[in-house]
Amino acid sequence: MAAKDKKILEVKNLTKFFPVKKDFFGTSHSMVKAVDNVSFYINKGETLGLVGESGCGKTTTGRTILRLHEPTAGEIIFEGNNITEADMKPLRKKMQIIFQDPYASLNPRMTVGDIIGEPMEIHDLEKGSQRKDKIYQLLEMVGLNREHASRYPHEFSGGQRQRVGIARALAVKPEFIVCDEPISALDVSIQAQIVNMLEDLQASLGLTYLFIAHDLSMVKHISDKVGVMYLGKLIELADSEEIYSKPAHPYTQALLSSIPIADPSESRKKKRIILEGDVPSPINPPSGCRFRTRCRYSMKKCEELEPEFKEISIGHFCACHLVSE
Repeated sequence: MAAKDKKILEVKNLTKFFPVKKDFFGTSHSMVKAVDNVSFYINKGETLGLVGESGCGKTTTGRTILRLHEPTAGEIIFEGNNITEADMKPLRKKMQIIFQDPYASLNPRMTVGDIIGEPMEIHDLEKGSQRKDKIYQLLEMVGLNREHASRYPHEFSGGQRQRVGIARALAVKPEFIVCDEPISALDVSIQAQIVNMLEDLQASLGLTYLFIAHDLSMVKHISDKVGVMYLGKLIELADSEEIYSKPAHPYTQALLSSIPIADPSESRKKKRIILEGDVPSPINPPSGCRFRTRCRYSMKKCEELEPEFKEISIGHFCACHLVSE
């Protein structure tokens, strides 16, 4: 695996707003603040896990980094180059995505061989028999057989379809992959297989992952660092072990308390933190700290002043007035 000491990706103040409620003249008077001023970096060969409730902006962050959504503001720096306004076609070979829904992301009218070979055709890579051999190699790499190349997506199970999606992402020999909840639509037994395979591929190919997921236990298993998002904001970021053993933000503490424990006796002893109320609208988020409307430690300062995202210990960042005082 590549040494984990060189930044491959850095985002600075990344922001993505979506316009809503356009008037007769096509002018928007309100915005969905999906991603708001998010900054982090990923070293080459490591995995950053991104977690949070549905609608917190995890997927939008990943897609904006790949410029599948154009950023509203901020910078995306890949391998030392600012790619915020760059031509993305040459970069698609280095930056790929594994989509959440393994069926919707595959063309039902194309065979698996054509699906995996299409990126090679777009980027003018292997041709003829070399391309066919490469497709067979990729299928075997993700745990499928070369006979599967002539089949269509509907002939596969969900786990097999996700393997096809992974093979397609690997077809152009990328360095960085956004894994957009690649296991959320799969059975639990299949989830472990896919995650183990992603780890093996990372070790053998030197890949770097942004791993977006809901399953906190699985994120701990695969991630070197973990970032926690809430309502478009990155509110905590630290090494995986650090964030699971010493969560600083009240929201992170609540998330971790919800992880199920298999042992019934231990599960009964565990104190769960129940969050009250609903997630506020990203169109009109609360003033100050966005989590304050559901936080049991909320103070007047939280309403008036947005907490700064800052380092509270070596490599551990948090945005909370409680820990900064």
